[in-house]
Amino acid sequence: MDIASIWNGLADAIAAIPRGSLLWLALGALLIGWLGTALIRRRAPFGKLLSGASTLILVGILVTVVLQLSRFDPRFEMAVPELGLPEQVVEGSETRVEMAPDGHFWLRAEMNGVPANFLVDTGATLTAVNAGLAEEAGLQPRRGGIPIQLNTANGTIAAQLSSVDELRFGNVAARGLDAVIAPNLGETNVIGMNVLSRLQSWRVEGRTLVLVPNNPQPELVSDW
Repeated sequence: MDIASIWNGLADAIAAIPRGSLLWLALGALLIGWLGTALIRRRAPFGKLLSGASTLILVGILVTVVLQLSRFDPRFEMAVPELGLPEQVVEGSETRVEMAPDGHFWLRAEMNGVPANFLVDTGATLTAVNAGLAEEAGLQPRRGGIPIQLNTANGTIAAQLSSVDELRFGNVAARGLDAVIAPNLGETNVIGMNVLSRLQSWRVEGRTLVLVPNNPQPELVSDW
């Protein structure tokens, strides 16, 4: 079993822990900590042990909650650099992308020739890029445009509408694409439904995202 499989199993187990159970466990840890403190003041045995156990339990609960949030919100930057992103494979007329350790599908793409990673978000209406990538790729807000509200799986964000000459990933090329520049995305870039809807089809098979373009292009090969 490789590291990625172990991480995926651990992430699934963490995500399945009910928040209600964590709350009761936290209350129990606080009670144990209070009892330990009382025993320490009385110089009774096991006081330090109970106090230490309470602290460890509370730290464990905090780490669990952070990991749960990071699995559903890509704006939490949970660093697992040694794992990297799963390989993006072109098979016949399909581009197949394995689920990343964080539970999301990420694409290695080029926007106007600039390489970047994109989160696939079926809850986003439009493709969105952060301010840094927008500058590198030469994206400019449309003249006379006003900020728009972009609905994503993580809520509503303010953004400026722009145009992308070309977005490429796998054997897919999208040209003349609407996109929004969203400074509050942090380092994240998002591929939305305006790209997925251009495909012949897309589907999820287990932990694999399968993208089928109408007109397959030569595979995008990058060494980044």
